[in-house]
Parts: sequence; structure tokens; C-alpha cells
Amino acid sequence: MAHRLGWTAGLTLLCAGAVAQAEPADQSFAEKAATGGMTEVELGKLAQKQSTTAEVKKFGKKMITDHSKGGTQLKALAKKKNMTLPSEMTAEQRALYDRLAKLSGAEFDQAYMEAMQKDHDEDVAEFKKEADSGRDPDLKAWAAKMLPTLQEHDEMAHHHQK
Repeated sequence: MAHRLGWTAGLTLLCAGAVAQAEPADQSFAEKAATGGMTEVELGKLAQKQSTTAEVKKFGKKMITDHSKGGTQLKALAKKKNMTLPSEMTAEQRALYDRLAKLSGAEFDQAYMEAMQKDHDEDVAEFKKEADSGRDPDLKAWAAKMLPTLQEHDEMAHHHQK
């Protein structure tokens, strides 16, 4: 019996270790999703001001709406899980914003939509990975729920270039 308890305790520690190792990956995903969503909202606002085409302005408005909603959901989930999320864009995201803020008209539209293609290609891959193999069931579910919206954004961004 003592041997069996030792094995069970060892298995429990092993499982606890596996869960602890997965948590940083889920935390990292949540942090990237939070800053990415913030960036999409801010760039969408910029598109409302800097673009001269209805199509790009409409796309920017959709980014504001969809990523604000997703961000609100993620914040509620993080609060429930006692996770801390960043409240500002990363330095790289801020640099993109600053670069695009200096552009207007067709030049802005081209640069913005190229950035949206690249960003949403990455988002779709990261959200698919989390939805498929994330450890936290709530984050997995949220990623799976957001994935079709991100795929739609990606398709819209790529369609703009045709």
C-alpha cells in the first residue's frame, strides 16, 4: 500500500508539473492576444482618420468592433483566472502604429492592409494552435470562438489586395 501511495503522489506531482508548465504558454497566448487586440482597435481608429477609401474605413471599423468585443471577453476571462494582461501595446506594435500614423490616403491604405494581412495570418495560426492544443479549457474555448472572426478578417485583408 505504501508503494502505491508513493506512486500516486509521484503521479500527482508529475501532473501538477505538467499543468504548471502549460500555464506560461496559455499566459503568453493571452498576453499576445490582448496586445494584438488593442493594436487592432487602435489601428482601426487610425484607418478611420487616415484612409480615403470606404472599403478600408469599413475594414477599420470592423477591427474596432470585433477586437473590442474579443478584448472585453478576454479581460473577463483573465479576471476570472487571476491573470494579469498588458494594458498597452508592445514596442513593436507602437512602432507600427507610429509608422502608419505618418501616412495617409492610398499610401496609408496599402501599408495598413499589408500589416493587416501579416497580422491576421499570424493571429489565425496562433489562435488555431491555442484552440487545438492549449491547456486551459476556457482559453481554448475562447480561441476557438474567436478563430472564425479572425479568419474572416484575414480573408478580407487579403481580398483587398486583389
